[in-house]
Amino acid sequence: MTPEELRDLTGETPPAGLAPPFQALWWLKKGGLETGPEWAKAHELAQGGEGDRLHDLVHALVHWIEGDDGNAAYWYRRSGAANDRAATKAAEWERIAGMVEY
Repeated sequence: MTPEELRDLTGETPPAGLAPPFQALWWLKKGGLETGPEWAKAHELAQGGEGDRLHDLVHALVHWIEGDDGNAAYWYRRSGAANDRAATKAAEWERIAGMVEY
């Protein structure tokens, strides 16, 4: 899986074999980085792996998209990325997508 493949939103569901944090990223992108049913799926996936750095990082982005800055800051701290956040939600999505394992 490459970041480019993660950006392919033509399917109804994330690409097969995608790890849960990246499935969550896919749902966030599919939903236009806004709240809604795709956001809810992403949130559920991120919550499912609490304590794992990548899950926590995606969880932070989920709450940033939601507009819950306090909760987002908490998850950024838990992920160890409190000072690494990109300037925009779209740029943060790209930054995290770049962490996809090949």
